[in-house]
Amino acid sequence: MKPASVSEEAEARTAAREPTAAPVSEADATRERPRRSLPNPSGEERKSKAIERALAQEEGRYRLRDLKRAHAREAKHYVNCPLDYDTKVRLQKAAFDNDIKMTVIIKAAIDQFLRDNGY
Repeated sequence: MKPASVSEEAEARTAAREPTAAPVSEADATRERPRRSLPNPSGEERKSKAIERALAQEEGRYRLRDLKRAHAREAKHYVNCPLDYDTKVRLQKAAFDNDIKMTVIIKAAIDQFLRDNGY
């Protein structure tokens, strides 16, 4: 056997194993398939869904606004206060000796003062 005839026989066997497509008639090819359309909601259904969506968006805006307001209430508010040199040195020494920040001492002192005076 020649190598060319072997390959021809192999191709013939492979072609015999592959399924062939059914012939399409010309009438089938030109005929359009019926289109399936989605059901169109009525005007009332569209309106009610639009209202529901708008209410949900409005609720989301309100929640976001309230969240931002709550965050702003918890934000840090700074107070600047000029100290004389001796007071600042004493504050630095107290903070160093107790291993805490000066701002913690000042905040505790202000809180204590306000509590003692009924605020």
